[in-house]
Amino acid sequence: MIKSRIDTRDRLIVALDTSSLDEARAMVNDLKEVVSFFKVGLELYCHAGTRLFDLIEETGVQVFFDGKFHDIPNTVAGAARNVTRHQVRMFNVHATGGSKMMEAAAQASAETAKETGKPRPILIAVTVLTSLSEKELAGELSVPVPMTEHVLDLARLAKTSGLDGVVASAREARPIREALGEDFVIVTPGIRPAWSASDDQSRIVTPARALEDGADYLVVGRPITRAGDRKDAARRILDEMEQALS
Repeated sequence: MIKSRIDTRDRLIVALDTSSLDEARAMVNDLKEVVSFFKVGLELYCHAGTRLFDLIEETGVQVFFDGKFHDIPNTVAGAARNVTRHQVRMFNVHATGGSKMMEAAAQASAETAKETGKPRPILIAVTVLTSLSEKELAGELSVPVPMTEHVLDLARLAKTSGLDGVVASAREARPIREALGEDFVIVTPGIRPAWSASDDQSRIVTPARALEDGADYLVVGRPITRAGDRKDAARRILDEMEQALS
């Protein structure tokens, strides 16, 4: 089972949502004694480019590259190859890109890992962004089925396309776990401890609830990175996670 193989410390992924490479480096150096896993997204990538991957080698931390690839299969395969050449632990694509795109990404990443002798990154698919509400999904995107059903459909598509798991709200974690099994990886953003603000997220849950419902990895940003004492905030979340798993 995935849960039995992951140390609690490795389950917490801190989001480096900043436009400054120096600030990102400072956050990693500040937190790396407490946290081992960090998410790098488009905000930082569009500022620093591949220089951000130097941060991986400098500090030795694990990185989730949140690039959310969504393009034609050939283009996404090329991006997957390049990401795999760097020592990222995890990266993602959009499930709405379809099975051919996801299959191309999975194949390209596996082949590149074999060619380079590097570990194959965990490849996951974004289902529905946690900033989207049920009302927006139906009204703006014209999705005719309920949120949970739509997320499950995308998760099933990701699994049959050869991906390791999905990014989904923890509110959908339990049905995904029940439908797709214990070895399917579930990464949940939109995590907010009870003592933090919800900010711009719509479908949020606490760390304990997310784990209880079947999540494997929790992505937390502002409650840690904007805290007066980042280490203390991270430790408080890890303590809550440890209690939920005990």
